[in-house]
Amino acid sequence: METPFKNIYKVLRLNRFIVLTVVLGGVVTCIVSVLMVIKLHREVVNKAFVVNGEGNVIPLTFVAQRENLEVEALAHLELFHSFFYDLNTSNYERNLEKALWLGNSSVDALYRQKKADGFYNRLLQYSLVQKVLRITSDVALDREPYTFRTTVIFEINRGTVTDTYELNTTGKLMHVDRNFPNNTHGLLITDFFENSLRKLENPEALSDPKN
Repeated sequence: METPFKNIYKVLRLNRFIVLTVVLGGVVTCIVSVLMVIKLHREVVNKAFVVNGEGNVIPLTFVAQRENLEVEALAHLELFHSFFYDLNTSNYERNLEKALWLGNSSVDALYRQKKADGFYNRLLQYSLVQKVLRITSDVALDREPYTFRTTVIFEINRGTVTDTYELNTTGKLMHVDRNFPNNTHGLLITDFFENSLRKLENPEALSDPKN
């Protein structure tokens, strides 16, 4: 003979089953949602920028950063050396300001040394044009900070005379936060040093791809 108590127990068991099912379903849903968010976040972080053929960084285009580290490092070095050494009376202040965003105090110290030596005053006084012709860099990417060696070929036009020089520089690269548009590659030059400078006696050879 069934009593009201047995019906109550059945109802309670049913309610407990329903509650446990709902709770378990909610927990599973939350876990799956968190895992999907983490996966999506990792994909966005690792594929947030693209480097085009010229080495420029375009935000919000998805591509793996690691695969483009060498491209970005070389583009960063080319950009810096272009700004720092391709100078004339019209662009030198603007170019130097951009170059200083790409390096640390070692770059600033070299800039101040050149300024104290009167280099930029001579640039203005004699209307010199210093034009970069070629920039080639080698970067060791096995460990950060990444060491580099760059060779810059540039010419100085003094009006009636044009001389061509080869400059060798060294330093290191480290990651920093990207800053658009001042430092789009998110790299910073440290320990920058001008190793050697020599005048080229046969600048015509630069046009020969074998040289």
